[in-house]
Amino acid sequence: MLPAVAVATLVAGVLTACSEPVDDGDLTLRLWDPQVAEAYRASLADFETAHGIHVDVVVVPWADYWTQLRADLGAGAGDDVFWVNAANFQDYARAGVIAPVPADEVAARQADWAPAAIAQYTLDGRLWGVPQITDPGIGLLYNADLLAAAGLGPADVAGLDWDPAAPDDELRETARALTLDADGRHPGEPGFDPARLRQYGFGAANDLNGVLLQFLAGNGAAWQEGDEFVFASEPGVGALGYVADLITTEHVAPNAADTNPPTGGDFVRDQFLQGRVALFPTGAYNLANVAEGADFAWGIAPLPSGPAGAVSVTNSVVAAANARSDDPDGQRLLLEWLGSADGQRAIGDSGVALPAVLSAQSGYAGSWAARGVDVAPLLEVLGNGTIQPPQGARYADAAAAMESALNDVFLGRRDPESGLRAAQDAANAARGG
Repeated sequence: MLPAVAVATLVAGVLTACSEPVDDGDLTLRLWDPQVAEAYRASLADFETAHGIHVDVVVVPWADYWTQLRADLGAGAGDDVFWVNAANFQDYARAGVIAPVPADEVAARQADWAPAAIAQYTLDGRLWGVPQITDPGIGLLYNADLLAAAGLGPADVAGLDWDPAAPDDELRETARALTLDADGRHPGEPGFDPARLRQYGFGAANDLNGVLLQFLAGNGAAWQEGDEFVFASEPGVGALGYVADLITTEHVAPNAADTNPPTGGDFVRDQFLQGRVALFPTGAYNLANVAEGADFAWGIAPLPSGPAGAVSVTNSVVAAANARSDDPDGQRLLLEWLGSADGQRAIGDSGVALPAVLSAQSGYAGSWAARGVDVAPLLEVLGNGTIQPPQGARYADAAAAMESALNDVFLGRRDPESGLRAAQDAANAARGG
């Protein structure tokens, strides 16, 4: 680590005013999304023309991203600029390894930056990264071919409701109609074999961003209040117990042994692409993968609605300045570019993500419309309000501490009330709460 005075001096110099181009070497930009990386490369060719600085875009897969980033930063290395999310930025900010965006830069740019991104990454009155992408809400991707085979259409999965307190509901009924075992039987029919499923009606899983947060919000519960984990409340147990029942009791979703973290994160998406999942709750971050990999007709339906409505999470990602960059002037120019419409327009126009620069967003919906996909459900759900996204210092430690107990709930090894309480207690203890 640099001495505190040296870190503070370097931090103060990042993104300060300077108009002279820098041409004394390459810079590096690290992120986890290969689709956005391609859009960045298109944009950064113009940056290199303007400033004479080449930027190497480094893609580290999500599964390894945080472990590798922590190791590199701990060794005094790391890229000049790198993506961070809300669950991790506080740790890096308080360790002094990323630099805040100076107040004058925020003042000059904030009118064109997504307010949700600014709010999410403001800590102690300072913004800790340049907003890059901001998610629309979560929706329900459907395989139109599987719907048609079950005698259903897109209208039949638009606005499904669910209720943990009810004996049955539209979501469960529809999921059963879309689930088949190896012999073509549905759940509830004589001879149905849940151990030999060939088609899953609904992609229920221990997926925080795509599933759990929305079910919590739909039942009037929360994942966190501030930094404290509160998901083991009565409505939280009802919501997550409902998700677990879709797997273990209703048998309309993949086995949690395949979908639980840390290894199961892409299982439902991959099964959807293989035509084995009919309804896939997810966000805009998976649209490019589906558009590229699906060989069937598909679309987006609105998020299913619980007793408290259809309430989604929205998350943003920022580009953070490595406080130990050996080219702070070039780094500043790169961050200025990444925070501009010119720097982000290729992201929106390609449809791979919704830019956090408002003036660069116009091409996003049009890009998907040109491919026959209406993304309106992902945008409109945010009008219902949002649930607080994951946040807080030592979040990674908390997530690791809760993982085993939470996984056991979805495997059916622990009842939801005791399992969620154990997971919540472990998470709060790990974060120091």
